[in-house]
Amino acid sequence: MTGTRQLRWELTMSDATDLAGPPAASVNRSRPDGAGPTGDFQAAVTALTGAIDAGDDILLIAHVNPDGDSLGSALALGLALRSLGGRPRVSFDADPFVVPRVLRFLAGQDLLVAPEAVTGRPGLVVTLDAGSRSRLGRLASTTAGCRVLVVDHHASNTRFGDLNLVDPEAASTSAMVIDLVDALGVRLDRDIATAIYTGLVTDTGSFRFAATTPAVHQLAARLVATGIRPDLISRALWDTHRFGYLKLLGEVLGRVRLEPEYDLVWSWCSQADLRAAGLEYDEIEGLIDTVRTVSEAEVALVCKQDGDVWKVSVRSKGDVDVGAVCTALGGGGHRFAAGFSCGTTLDELMDVLRDALARAPRLGGPGTPENPRGPGGPRNAVRSPR
Repeated sequence: MTGTRQLRWELTMSDATDLAGPPAASVNRSRPDGAGPTGDFQAAVTALTGAIDAGDDILLIAHVNPDGDSLGSALALGLALRSLGGRPRVSFDADPFVVPRVLRFLAGQDLLVAPEAVTGRPGLVVTLDAGSRSRLGRLASTTAGCRVLVVDHHASNTRFGDLNLVDPEAASTSAMVIDLVDALGVRLDRDIATAIYTGLVTDTGSFRFAATTPAVHQLAARLVATGIRPDLISRALWDTHRFGYLKLLGEVLGRVRLEPEYDLVWSWCSQADLRAAGLEYDEIEGLIDTVRTVSEAEVALVCKQDGDVWKVSVRSKGDVDVGAVCTALGGGGHRFAAGFSCGTTLDELMDVLRDALARAPRLGGPGTPENPRGPGGPRNAVRSPR
């Protein structure tokens, strides 16, 4: 839910109303059981309403260098709480503290405060889409001595809160936030719907990933019924790049490597590449989506240099549990989409990753057309040549 991008076609924060479109009737949707996936749902609602009634500061924290789901979830909940008279603030750790270019259309950014501006002790801290305390970066220290509500859908979540609303079956954290918005009795307006939809399409790959269920499409229909503009949201998220991105993409694809013995395709982007292209780090998140299209590999990854650290985005087509791989390497995520960071050289990083892939859990998923897996197809385990 975090982001920072000036869109070349002049979609900015002031255009949030146009992005959302004309008002339309909201479609009612409620939880059939009234309980959250971990039993903390009602307790979470009580904590939120209690903080509002007490006039407490409520700090909503997205994860480090937030994506559309994390920032979208935080802003959606922040807008909902403010509509009830609450005192929410939204923050995240990034250097510099700026919203990613692709997310600058989201409403509610007047709620944002930089980490260094977070002072005092909030009555309630809510973390959105963060699988562990370390994913809060500098803001992790603000949780000390505070009541913490964790809202997340990562299976690798460490349950670091006093209340943990964690649902690995949820398609996105924003799909969980909408339940909180409903339970709080907040009317779903276009600004909130836009933020929720942004999180939903971010984590389902615009409804292309395995997390896309009938319930996901039903939620999307409800959000679109408020009058939001999916076409403009998608354009902002995926179809708007500065010219330098195309040049950098050419560099990254020019060095891409296919390693059949590991069922792996991968490439990397250095800080020198970023400087040459005149781009910021947040503008290269989509590189993995191009590399992962290679049909001859089950696993795809892109290593992105950020200072002295390599940040690695990893994707699986369905047979390798890359969430387990990345968790073992100090990161985390989902079975088919995960990541980790490493302070070693690129060669050392790849040696460690290859060994981890050789031991990775197999899920019996669909695999690739050239190497089908699961029912009706052969299952070739990733093997180490060593």
